[in-house]
Amino acid sequence: MTASEAAAPRDEPARPQSDDANNTGDNGTSRSDRADRVQLADKSLPLFVLREHATNYAALFARARAEVGHGQCLCQTPALRLVIRCSRAGRYHLAGWPGEGELHDPSCSFHKLASEMTGRDAYSAEAIREDDEGVTIRFSAALARKLSDPEPAKASTEPREGRARRTVGLLGLLHWLWESAQLTAWHPRWHRRSWWICHARLSEHIAGCSINHEDLADALYVVPPFRKEYARRNTAAFETFLITRLKQRAGTQRRGLILGEIRDISPTRYGVRYTLAHHRGALFATTALDERLRRSYRPAFSNAAAEHGARRIGLFLVELSPKDNVKVVDMAAMLVSGLYIPADSSHEVVMANALTEGGRAYVKPVRYDGSNLVFPDFVLTDTQPHSYVEVYGIHGRESYDQRKRVKQAYYQSQDAGLIEWNVAESIPDVRPP
Repeated sequence: MTASEAAAPRDEPARPQSDDANNTGDNGTSRSDRADRVQLADKSLPLFVLREHATNYAALFARARAEVGHGQCLCQTPALRLVIRCSRAGRYHLAGWPGEGELHDPSCSFHKLASEMTGRDAYSAEAIREDDEGVTIRFSAALARKLSDPEPAKASTEPREGRARRTVGLLGLLHWLWESAQLTAWHPRWHRRSWWICHARLSEHIAGCSINHEDLADALYVVPPFRKEYARRNTAAFETFLITRLKQRAGTQRRGLILGEIRDISPTRYGVRYTLAHHRGALFATTALDERLRRSYRPAFSNAAAEHGARRIGLFLVELSPKDNVKVVDMAAMLVSGLYIPADSSHEVVMANALTEGGRAYVKPVRYDGSNLVFPDFVLTDTQPHSYVEVYGIHGRESYDQRKRVKQAYYQSQDAGLIEWNVAESIPDVRPP
């Protein structure tokens, strides 16, 4: 699948009829129109044009990088800086300027919450490093091992607390991918979000990234959306991934990552089979591993959220078995709403659905590998200052009640708006005041 085909659908509003380069958004254009435009050197273009046809504008990217040093996002006045990156393959793309994500309009593709509202803040600079060349990730698991060496003990999938982490675990990597692609956010200007859109955004942000000194695009296979006209191409791409990435070479067992939506889990003679949406193949795991994953990611494996349109996302660390089956070595799972917004429980799925139906702009903070980090359940970005949503689903547990009181005191001290839902009661009115 080409980049333009992958990026075609978007969860932003319908595209403008013209991509007139002289329309900078200063001549009576609304902020919502400007949120979709960026400037490179002296040329203003819709962001989707640069995303879908980046190779056609390589000379413009290069000129802006040489003459100005950065791109500009026109969602605000004055314009905000954008990092111009070029992958090893020579493909350019734009990224938000470090530390300025919160300044962008909430409907802008470069908007991010303040650093204290994300688990990424718990990592050291060694774990995730960004520069003009892209993002470098130090992954906690080895992506290759000598067959002559004993297999390393399996690390627990449960996140551990401590000082600033120097490596990123599977769940941290999954959360980083989702947050970087702005899939933790929703805005009422966006009309829909499908796996097609998720795939396009994830593919864009993977470009130019490396993991353990390898290109992330080579190590990670993001299951593409199924379209009949692309079926053969997708099958060939996956076969290439298996051969070039996972085949044993010179006594070395290579490993890779597969990201997709879990459609079904069924027992087999030797363990379990994971079936992914949009994907014809299957992934196999031992019963012991499946049981451990279910304990670690209970919300994603519960049945309670299914009736509310919830989905399950899996990031699998895999290798080929001696019979060339795709064997799951480890996995991180994430519960998401029907619009692919992460949720920590089925109750949060219900709240995410209500916020969407209520026309709210919101973001779900994600913890990465920090299980004990305390964040709001949702941040409402359509108010200034931002307001918060808390879903209370546990009763009678002292540690939970204590954390609840701490949160409430913090919001009160900040004079921040707060929507609270005790799940034993009816969901409150979440529409904008």
